[in-house]
Amino acid sequence: MLSEPSAATVRATLPAVGAAIGEITERFYARLFAAHPELLRDLFNRGNQAAGTQRQALAGSIAAFAAHLLDHPDRRPDALLGRIAHKHASLGVAPEQYAVVHDHLFAAIVEVLGEAVTPEVAAAWDEVYWLMANALIAVEKRLYEESGSTGPRPWEVVGRVTETADVVTFRVRPADGGPVRDFRAGQYVSVGVTLPDGARQIRQYSLSGAPAGPVRQFSVKRVPGDAATPDGEVSNHLHARVREGDVLELSEPYGDLVLGDTAGRPLLLASAGIGVTPMVPMLAALAADGHRAPVTVVHGDRSPADHALRADHTAYAGKLPDAAVHFFYERDAAPGTRTGLVDLTGIEVAPGTRAYLCGPLPFMRAIRTQLIEKGVSPADIHYEVFGPDLWQAAA
Repeated sequence: MLSEPSAATVRATLPAVGAAIGEITERFYARLFAAHPELLRDLFNRGNQAAGTQRQALAGSIAAFAAHLLDHPDRRPDALLGRIAHKHASLGVAPEQYAVVHDHLFAAIVEVLGEAVTPEVAAAWDEVYWLMANALIAVEKRLYEESGSTGPRPWEVVGRVTETADVVTFRVRPADGGPVRDFRAGQYVSVGVTLPDGARQIRQYSLSGAPAGPVRQFSVKRVPGDAATPDGEVSNHLHARVREGDVLELSEPYGDLVLGDTAGRPLLLASAGIGVTPMVPMLAALAADGHRAPVTVVHGDRSPADHALRADHTAYAGKLPDAAVHFFYERDAAPGTRTGLVDLTGIEVAPGTRAYLCGPLPFMRAIRTQLIEKGVSPADIHYEVFGPDLWQAAA
């Protein structure tokens, strides 16, 4: 909770800080990487930095956290903090790194806002920062303790399956032959690779197979670039260079898009494109647990040929006694499927439904809007974002 003097100062200065937060985060990253180039080479996603999406995500999270402290001083924004903490834990972020971020972030604030940063303003925003940082450190400590690890582990590729023209599934097992911790359906792992220029880059991929046994699998969509955005460095490297027998670095599983207690609850699992990956293990887990309440499965893709894991998606849904499956394809839709973008109009959503969404941000925003119009509580709508979480930044 913010102290009363700091709350008053933050409330008064939030519009100015919010208006300048984009420039502040840009200056922050420039300072951080000038002082610590190894962070850009070996930890931060170079593609997101080049595209500016990481700056947007950081700006959105800071602004959202500060606004929450003012609007709800008696409770923390646990959903926001949890999502960030899971990502940090998968990357192996350490507590001491928060002090480094603090120094460069506040130097950037002073650079941008100048004399407006009085001692009182600096102290108030310092309080905001450390409330957020210490909350994240506490959550990350718990996650590390639960996983028994703070770093990556070598895993050998034991299988490679081409799912579509742009998606490959990798099956891996521990290279050291050691035990494998169970994971919860919907979680992801960080995958680290060494690129030809020597950089160690890390990306997150959902575990796309049923949560059982020593072999894990994750599915990777090759990310093409364009004039504004570079090619996906890691996805293209994995597609072009990684074969059976190669060794990758994987984190323990993390992520908060998990089913939780679903007993008797109607569910809706909505995905688009590669967002199908967490939905398949969720359906497998529901089938294994004998879930009997209604489950609505919704997925959108360019065509059936582009629908990764389509056979598993269909098979696991078919094992549920009360499942309704709705696939939407922009082209080549077969009888029984729908043509065009995903639209929940005409799809029954049972009262009390809990929804899980994964896919491009515009897709999830549209589905969330339709679900709320159909009476689903916003608290019962959960989502996963691949890459920087721009939900708050775009709000």
